Formats: sequence, structure tokens, C-alpha cells
Amino acid sequence: MIRLRGGVPLIELERSGVVESVHTGHLLVLAGDGSVRFAAGEPDQPIFARSSLKPLQAAGLLRAGTDLGPAELALAASSHSGSPQHQQLIADELRAAGLSEDDLECPPDLPLGEVERRAHLMAGRAETRLAMNCSGKHAGMLLACLRNGWPVSGYLAPSHPLQQLLAATVAELTGGPIPVTGVDGCGAPLFATTLTGLARSFTRIATGRAELRRVAEALRAHPDLVGGTGRAATRLMQAVPGLIAKDGAEGVFAAALPDGGAVAVKIDDGAARAADLAVVAGLRQLGVPAAALDELASAPVLGGGRPVGVLRPVVG
Repeated sequence: MIRLRGGVPLIELERSGVVESVHTGHLLVLAGDGSVRFAAGEPDQPIFARSSLKPLQAAGLLRAGTDLGPAELALAASSHSGSPQHQQLIADELRAAGLSEDDLECPPDLPLGEVERRAHLMAGRAETRLAMNCSGKHAGMLLACLRNGWPVSGYLAPSHPLQQLLAATVAELTGGPIPVTGVDGCGAPLFATTLTGLARSFTRIATGRAELRRVAEALRAHPDLVGGTGRAATRLMQAVPGLIAKDGAEGVFAAALPDGGAVAVKIDDGAARAADLAVVAGLRQLGVPAAALDELASAPVLGGGRPVGVLRPVVG
């Protein structure tokens, strides 16, 4: 068993004048020229970057010749909130290819977004594959299989030609090799990398050409499809011109600016609330204007419905 080395304090929660909780983790900030602007913790140890790898996998789908428009490409790189719009767009994408929800091999789930999940349940709906936040990626995988004459059934097997291509793409963009391959929450192969590799891959996508440029442009054009209302990745891309950003489970987050400056985060305890703030601290290191980040730089701590403290970065 591999056990990751712990990081340094990145985020703290103060309640009524007492620091109640501290999130430790790892943070890497690269300048546009690729030099290290700031580093904390262990950015070179292998981690599962989870859904932050989806833009890299989306680039692999394009390399497979998959015909994806900007909205479909954004959904392929998304961890969508499961809104009716998200689900309908993916259902339409499948139907146009002669496929259905039953062809998806991601597990049935409730929507990821809190508001979307509540509405889904109030409508009396059960878990579905379309509602699962990775369904856009899986739809893109199915289209890649059809495009290349690869088997549609069993497309998640690590030995499948599609997964071999995606692994090669991730290794190339992160500077590989891939040290460990696991299984992601959606059942797809999960490729380990380092924060250094993750940050450099986002630099390559944000400044790249051909399929990399198409991925970056899709994320920038459709931040609402990449995440959803109120989600940090969506809000950051809406607030910072040209930014690409993608969160991942277990406290992973990556972002890059058009000039190649990049940030990658891993929170030790997996808390998304800490990753959201740590990536903002990293963007401040890159000189992103404070006004664009003010609303995302901290979060109020409530007591009795009123602010009594704050969740805030202790780095950056």
C-alpha cells in the first residue's frame, strides 16, 4: 500500500476567534515560463488527480478523431452538476450517435450539485447514469469507440484501445510515465501523476495548438457545462478571462492562465472546500487581479445564520 506524505497548512477555519480546523496539503504555482513561482508540501509525489485529468482525456478523445463540438467537448471534460440541461445535452449526443443511456458504463448516481440533486429527488427521480457527473466523459468515450470501430461494450477495460490511447495522452501531457493506474469513481482507469505533472499539463492545454487549443476553447466557452451553478471551477472561469480550471475529487484542483501560468492543488483530507480556496491563493501568486478573486478567496463561517468566522488560506 502506498501512503502519501502529508503536506503543510494551507487553509484554516476560524470560528468565534478560535482556529477550529486546519487543512493541510500541497500547492504548486508555475509562472508562464514554466519556472516555479511557489511550492508548498510535496508537489512531486504521485497522486490520483481524479477528475482534474478530464481535460487531458478530452484531448485524447480528439486525438482519436472523435467528432465533438465545443459543448460536447466541455461536457467530456466536465464533472457536471447534473442539471436538466447537462443531462439533456448528453442524452441528445448519445441519441444522435444511435446510442442510449444504457450504453454508458458509469454507475447510476444522483446529481453532483446540491441544488440539482434536491430538484432531482423532489421530482421523484432515482439515480441514473445520465445524472452521474462523469456521464459527459463516458459519452465522449463511446463516440470515440464508434469513430474507430472499437468495441463499445467493455470500453473501460485498461486493455481497451481507447484507454491505451488516453493513458498515452496523459503520460505525454504530464511528462509521464504513469506510476500507478487505479480505478476512478466512475469505473474508468485512473492515472496517477504529480502536481508538477498536472500543472505542466494545464500549461500545455492553455497555451497549446490543435486539439489542445480546442479543449481550452471549449472550457472557456462553456464553464457552465464544465461544472455548474455555484461551483468553483465554473465561477473561476467566469471571473478570470481566459482561465481554464478543473476540480477533482479528494481535494484536487488545477487551473491555468492563457500565458501558461498554472496552479495545482491536493488537499490531504480530500476537502473540496479547502481545494477551492487554495487554488485561488495560487492564482493570486500569479498576479490575477484581486477583484476577480475576492468572492472566492474566503468563505464565511456561520453561527445561528450569521457570520461568526471565516475559512481562509494561510498561504499565498
